[in-house]
Amino acid sequence: MRDKILECVPNFSEGKDSEVIEKIVEPFMRADGVKLLDYSADRDHNRLVVTLIGEPEALKGSLLDAMETAVREIDMNRHRGEHPRMGAVDVIPFIPVRNVTMEEAVDLSHRLAREAADKFNLPVYLYENAATSAGRQNLADIRRGQFEGFFEKIKLPEWNPDYGPQEMHKTAGVTAIGARMPLVAFNVNLNTDRLEIAKAIARRVRNSGGGLRYCKAIGVVLRERGMVQVSMNMTDFTKTSLYQSFEMIKMEARRYGITVAGSELVGTLPMQALTDAAAYYLGLENFCQEQILENRLLWEE
Repeated sequence: MRDKILECVPNFSEGKDSEVIEKIVEPFMRADGVKLLDYSADRDHNRLVVTLIGEPEALKGSLLDAMETAVREIDMNRHRGEHPRMGAVDVIPFIPVRNVTMEEAVDLSHRLAREAADKFNLPVYLYENAATSAGRQNLADIRRGQFEGFFEKIKLPEWNPDYGPQEMHKTAGVTAIGARMPLVAFNVNLNTDRLEIAKAIARRVRNSGGGLRYCKAIGVVLRERGMVQVSMNMTDFTKTSLYQSFEMIKMEARRYGITVAGSELVGTLPMQALTDAAAYYLGLENFCQEQILENRLLWEE
């Protein structure tokens, strides 16, 4: 049994070119000490989300290999997509899983950031638990202005990168690396093509708009499906559940005379996030995790 295990969910700004996507993912498939759990590419978001678990050093090595491919293959000057982004390797979070403290995850964030900055001449910011100041904890604050706006933003003294040069990489932009608790990427699709409605609902649902405390949300267009979406990051599903955000979006949608078309998960999530929703919708009384058959089998092994 391996001792120290972390989860890592790197996001790359490529969701259309399957050849580039396979090149980016390839290091995770061959690395010893790393297990590729999932990767999902979205054409509308033009984004690749990869989910890994592994030992700290093995993760760091495979990430540097994947970053090298992304920096070489992705030109952010030509990138267009619905998801906010600031770099070819947009964000890399580390999440402690087993026998790893948050302090160790933060240390790994610093070491990867330092090596990536040196190797690729890439500006890197540290965020969430790894942030070097309170103003850099929130990824949305770092990313504000996106790739196009960062050429001027990075020149400001308060936005000097934590590692790397104080100038944008001309094609790869900038990268954020951090350590955090588990996050659930949860999207709700709406039966309308009116983006202004999705944006209005996102403003009502997210914490910064006075909505749910542990919810970040934006409105995006799904052009290939002819509808819009409220795209969310649930930063603590134990305190703001998936069903709370789903029900709030349904309620807000009724104000505009529209309905929810469905929802989707991006990447993996803890089982509790789903069982909490199942218990709520079924009205289960005194439900506990031990009632799940698969859990009993695992615990008894």
